[in-house]
Amino acid sequence: MEKYAKEIERKFLVDKQLWSPHAKGGLVCRQGYILSDGDKLLRVRIIGGKAYLTFKAKGQGIARVEYEYPIPVEDAAVMLDKFCDGALVEKVRYEFEIAGMKWCVDVFAGANEGLILAEIELDDENQQFEKPIWITEEVTADPRYLNVNLAKKMK
Repeated sequence: MEKYAKEIERKFLVDKQLWSPHAKGGLVCRQGYILSDGDKLLRVRIIGGKAYLTFKAKGQGIARVEYEYPIPVEDAAVMLDKFCDGALVEKVRYEFEIAGMKWCVDVFAGANEGLILAEIELDDENQQFEKPIWITEEVTADPRYLNVNLAKKMK
């Protein structure tokens, strides 16, 4: 079996009436895609005063190959401006723990304003976890809710 960095994530819509930030202050996030061909992507992100380049590739099931590297914020800002064709995702991310599991809730701005998505990262595709009451429909397999596709909506 190949050894590589892996991301196993499930994504859900959030009921706006039941959810409110559970963490102190969210992190403002701007991200764009330098490369995106369906099976692989290269993302640049500025979040909470830090910046990252992230490489992702299709894996098995819902698992993806993922490598993330910190980069200078100034470089990331130029990359967002010069390499992402103006297709950016803007959101505020809230991170917190429920029943020992890390959840991220993204509250989108811009053309995606009104959309709220929750993500949980797992160690295994079949890992059980407690769903908060504000979780509604699972959209893990729906490509419309991939950030790379939400960026295209921003154009």
